[in-house]
Amino acid sequence: MAPPPPSEATVSHSAIESVSAAARAGRDPDTVTQPIAVVSERLPWRHTFISLRVHNFRVFAIGHFVAVIALWMQRIAQDWMVLQLSGSVTAVGITVALQFMPSLVLGPWGGMIADRFAKRRILMLCQGVAAALAASLAVLSLTGVVQVWHVYVIAFILGLVTVLDQPARQVFVNELVGPTYLRNAISVNSTTFQLGGLIGPALAGVLLNAVGPGWAFAGNALACCSTITTLLLLRKNELHVSKPAPRRKGMLAEGLRYALRKPTIYWPWLMAGFVAVFAMSLPVLLAAFADHVYDAGAGGYGLLNALVALGAMCGAIASARRRQLRLRSVVLCAGMYGLMLCLSAAAPSMAWFGAAMVLSGFWCLMFLTAANQLVQTSANMAIRGRVMSLYLVVLIGGQAIGGPMMGWLAEHFNPHLAILVAGGVPALAAVTVAVVLARKSALQLRVDLKNRRRLVRIVPRAA
Repeated sequence: MAPPPPSEATVSHSAIESVSAAARAGRDPDTVTQPIAVVSERLPWRHTFISLRVHNFRVFAIGHFVAVIALWMQRIAQDWMVLQLSGSVTAVGITVALQFMPSLVLGPWGGMIADRFAKRRILMLCQGVAAALAASLAVLSLTGVVQVWHVYVIAFILGLVTVLDQPARQVFVNELVGPTYLRNAISVNSTTFQLGGLIGPALAGVLLNAVGPGWAFAGNALACCSTITTLLLLRKNELHVSKPAPRRKGMLAEGLRYALRKPTIYWPWLMAGFVAVFAMSLPVLLAAFADHVYDAGAGGYGLLNALVALGAMCGAIASARRRQLRLRSVVLCAGMYGLMLCLSAAAPSMAWFGAAMVLSGFWCLMFLTAANQLVQTSANMAIRGRVMSLYLVVLIGGQAIGGPMMGWLAEHFNPHLAILVAGGVPALAAVTVAVVLARKSALQLRVDLKNRRRLVRIVPRAA
């Protein structure tokens, strides 16, 4: 049975009132943002991950944690293996592009399927196919016959699986915990992913040095099977299953129109586009720094990825304790992420570069969770799958464009220039969007030297 909401959390009902007002005014209530839980007081630490008290989500989170560790192991092993086979950072970027390109082209259809069919069954099917692909890559690697084109093909097919898996996974979180704990569950998922990202690269570095990449792929195949097992163990009667959307013409266009009319969806989309294209291909750049700049080998590559994950895990915990969910937070976190990447370009040593990666991981995760939460809680359940699929098209598809581009910059110029571009463009975009939003909302920055806790505030512009 789901626990009652914490007494410290208060939910704003202004969105509910706005829906009623829209109905009285003759406007479509579906275009009005749904209620967003706003925590007005700081939560006690025992409530930081309160969504784990829900049985189904706790079971799912355990299986997800194991799967994420194995997934990170496969990602690191795959990228390093391609780099060693080809000697080209661009080839690593092409691998990333092939894995994410299907989401760029077919992502909206994945969201439509998530709205129309049972999410649990979709996830079980996707995990089964992913297990078969990981097992194939393991066999090719362990037998010593693997070639770069093998990895390309498997990465592309895995990208097709992601088209169905990601929208269903995003919406399935709501079925596990319900609307009350949705924001917290998203933060828990992010923490799980980043904690796995802390452990997975470290294990991958050990395996790459000791026995090669093949066993990392085999471990991921077993982890996919464990995910299917956890999905079978869920209590069906406790799922918050939403009514499937009926099939009709214009479903994709309906989702796009819906999203473009909501600032809390549109602006996070826009920022996610800049971040995805330029700053989300960080593993490609880290491979270049580990191999060409610091000569740190596979172990150093795994360490840099682990440092990013360490910062991201701290960001996930901070996001779970975020008291207010605002559009300005999304823009600020994107800008800070870009700024940290720019600072890392000037790092004089690998130690300073690693410290910059911790801060980059923190702000990247703060941005991703804020944008994800704002988009999800701003979309009505009947259309949430399509909205999230379009968001993932931007977030994942952008990496398909940015991966080869960043790899090409790092290889033909230098990694320092590449990471400067990767951070500079999102930072500049964040400043531009902040100015536009401030003008639209008549806001201004106010500096109050007497208030040490809040030296800088955003306040309404004086008439």
